[in-house]
Amino acid sequence: MLLFNHNFYRRKVASMMNGDKKFYITTPIYYVNDIPHIGHAYTTIACDTAARYKRMKGCDVRFLTGTDEHGQKIQTAAEAKGETPQAFVDRIHIKFRELCQVLNASNDDFIRTTEDRHIRTVQAMFAKLIEQGDIYKGTYSGYYCVPDETYVPENAMGPNKTCPDCGRPLTIMEEESYFFRASKYVPQLIKYYEENLKAVMPKIRYNEIMSFLKGGVRDQSVSRTSLKWGIPVPGDEKHVIYVWFDALINYASAVGYLDDPEKFAYWWPSVRHMVGKDIIRFHCVTWPLLLLALGVNLPVEIFAHGWWTVDGEKMSKTRGNVVDPFGTVKEYGVDPFRYFLLREVPFGNDGDYSELALVGRINSDLANDLGNLLNRTLQMIRSYRNGIVPSCNDAKSELESMSREILGRVDEAMNNYAFDEALKAIWEFIGRSNKFIDETMPWKLAKEEGKEAGLNFVLLNLYEALRLSAMLIAPVMPDTSKRIWEQLGISEDPVKSQYDAFIWGEGAGNAIGKSEVLFPRIDLEAWKKAKEEKKLQEEAAKQSAVIEHEPEISIDGFKTVEMRVARITKCEEIPKSKKLYKLEVDLGYEKRTVCSGIKAFFKPEELEGKTIILVTNLKPVKLCGVESNGMILAASVKKDGVSEQLTLLEPEDKNIPLGSRVS
Repeated sequence: MLLFNHNFYRRKVASMMNGDKKFYITTPIYYVNDIPHIGHAYTTIACDTAARYKRMKGCDVRFLTGTDEHGQKIQTAAEAKGETPQAFVDRIHIKFRELCQVLNASNDDFIRTTEDRHIRTVQAMFAKLIEQGDIYKGTYSGYYCVPDETYVPENAMGPNKTCPDCGRPLTIMEEESYFFRASKYVPQLIKYYEENLKAVMPKIRYNEIMSFLKGGVRDQSVSRTSLKWGIPVPGDEKHVIYVWFDALINYASAVGYLDDPEKFAYWWPSVRHMVGKDIIRFHCVTWPLLLLALGVNLPVEIFAHGWWTVDGEKMSKTRGNVVDPFGTVKEYGVDPFRYFLLREVPFGNDGDYSELALVGRINSDLANDLGNLLNRTLQMIRSYRNGIVPSCNDAKSELESMSREILGRVDEAMNNYAFDEALKAIWEFIGRSNKFIDETMPWKLAKEEGKEAGLNFVLLNLYEALRLSAMLIAPVMPDTSKRIWEQLGISEDPVKSQYDAFIWGEGAGNAIGKSEVLFPRIDLEAWKKAKEEKKLQEEAAKQSAVIEHEPEISIDGFKTVEMRVARITKCEEIPKSKKLYKLEVDLGYEKRTVCSGIKAFFKPEELEGKTIILVTNLKPVKLCGVESNGMILAASVKKDGVSEQLTLLEPEDKNIPLGSRVS
């Protein structure tokens, strides 16, 4: 196993600054408890754009993405679907592979945390840290966020003991756990960040991480005994390794940390991570501390981007405003979607997604500016020079001078992940090229005698402006770039060209190809009307949905159902059942045992102490060997006949006496 010390890392960074051409970039591995959304698409597109750009700058690039497939949420989601966790992740992870294809991502690898190469690496790292005393066994007690699967320190809690990230109530948990001695390495990490101001970007996230580190970091719980779906702790299979400890290691396991030391030594000194701001502490605190303990160099850069809202509102299934990247690409095309996400907001800031804004970008930037420049230029070359790009003695012009400035601005912006700034610079150049047509009036030059050289000069410069523009946009819009070059009569794929090899004027003599509309304009009024009609149809469909009702009963029949207020005092698992809990309930006047099929939706500690409504006059029934005397009332949300969400009915007044009759 090949490890690195801090001084080696510093020398390697210096080597890269002086021309080392390796670039290893990763998305976070995506959690597969649900299908992909715009957030997943955003990070993948950004990483792909950076990777494509670096390839075009002559770098040796490795681009990694993948899926995070362990943990409580996946175990719960699988149980709700009646599947094993492995069957569940095998099915869902395919959507993330498909997302890469739909987005035209150029990733070199796709890793799953259920793969053998990853599991063995995680266990090897864990064992090494135990051996050197950096992981030890103890007992953990604290506030835990079940949905995010993480303990939350009291000084980081939200109002009313809620999770600072998701806002949900925290649960007090106590369990035996292995701990990572994180506090030991905090001073080293602070020193590293003080010496590497761009190790965490943007600046606001750097400040956030430094403030967190200087506030003190406790040793971190890195195992769980409360679930089974995870990687077993080597030598102690009662414990599974904490999902975040497991997940972060994918970046190293994918490049041969355990199995291929030479490969790891080649790629690791150039690693960069791109993540959403919600998981920045795991990547900028937990992960670097772990690497320091292992003696491995730290990431060169970690960039945390912002979140997307939709038309000013937070995305949620309840609101029905979650942006489906598959549907959006199908309707508008992959390149307009990629362009919009990277152009609309500065990378690192939060952004607001609007379908109307997307259509606006297609009409103005893509159809009017870029498409119009291409159409006008090719039409004139075909009309005035029989489709052959003319040559001239000197092709240097204001456009040629501006092109050198734009290349520099794009390079600086892309190296800082300022994708919107890069695109702004490119579109300034496209706008200036369109203005160049209006200023030089080639149609007038074509009619005047003795102006052949002037016309050749204009047409060649316009052709070169398009050739360069297409190459510049290739990392963001690879298909569009290729289509432009095909119309320019260039057979090569622009994404395989080199930015630094571009020479203005080399296109002279080329025969242009067949012209086609690059981006058809969208009729805005017709589009709005179609969207409104679709919305009305969807609302009508919801209202007309058939709800199945039970047969009608009389009031006297209803009175025979006895419902009373009760409190759950104890919750236990039933060994023979995957769905049932054994509950002890207190009715005030007596205590009862009730079996309830709600295991997939709640943990025992979430149920104990809860006030509920209980049907008390059901005939007793034996379930998995346990006699059940009653039924808890609950409301469920179902999809395809399967419950996806369950809420227990509770009295509004929690002080109402136990045993009170509900009528």
